[in-house]
Amino acid sequence: MTSSTPQETLEALGIRITGSPEPLGGGDIGQVWRVATSEGDLLVKHAGLAGLAAEADGLKALQKANTGLIIPEIVGELPGALVMTWLPPSRPDRQAQADFGRGLRVLHAHTSPEHGWHRDNFAGTTPQINTCHEDGRVFQRECRLLPLAALCLQKKRMDHDLHDQLVQVANALESWLPDAPASLVHGDLWSGNVHFSMQGPALIDPAIHRHYPEVDIALLELFGSPSDAFHEAYWDGNAPDDWPRRRTLFQLYPLLNHLYMFGGSYHQGVRATIAQLPGS
Repeated sequence: MTSSTPQETLEALGIRITGSPEPLGGGDIGQVWRVATSEGDLLVKHAGLAGLAAEADGLKALQKANTGLIIPEIVGELPGALVMTWLPPSRPDRQAQADFGRGLRVLHAHTSPEHGWHRDNFAGTTPQINTCHEDGRVFQRECRLLPLAALCLQKKRMDHDLHDQLVQVANALESWLPDAPASLVHGDLWSGNVHFSMQGPALIDPAIHRHYPEVDIALLELFGSPSDAFHEAYWDGNAPDDWPRRRTLFQLYPLLNHLYMFGGSYHQGVRATIAQLPGS
């Protein structure tokens, strides 16, 4: 990292600070500050080179999608540092929830023949494989379920019996899940990465790639409770008939990731999810 403080980062970018940096929650990913400057309030993030490069790549892709959702603008990039516009928070009303649903639907309308992305990125701190595949079932199996199953087994987060059940589920995807064009997805859309700002609903901290659009909705429902207004605006009367089973499948990957990162408290959730899916 070329700078150890937010002041040094902003000075390197030629931005004058007008107030003391305010530390914000950065979790295990890095350190984050809100800083008042001559260009307005900015958000300064310090973290690993690869993670910040992937985040910047995802933010740029979200901006290009022109969804109507607010995406933080990148003010500057340095090795180990990313500076973005600060988005003042607001309390979401029904209209904001509906706007979020419609904007996410527009994002998912950007489709491609291949599932994956031009680069790997991260799910939290876990490296996320994005090798492109024409078949979404193959991508889900080879780039999501099986790599994390192997990591969990290696780290002794699961035993061989549960691992074998997961492999059977992964190998059975073609028996029930139709292939589909790959949608542009946020990729890590838990509730903490949906930011309701004064300008409108915003997306932050993406793990961008192309895959089944339901992966975003499944994660929202796993670690949050999206409102009826959101669901009505997003589905627009077109929810898949087998949505409960798809939701179960697409919640398995984030549950596996949490089992890998945090351990035993997620073991029962992984086991119960596997038991609900064909092939187990």
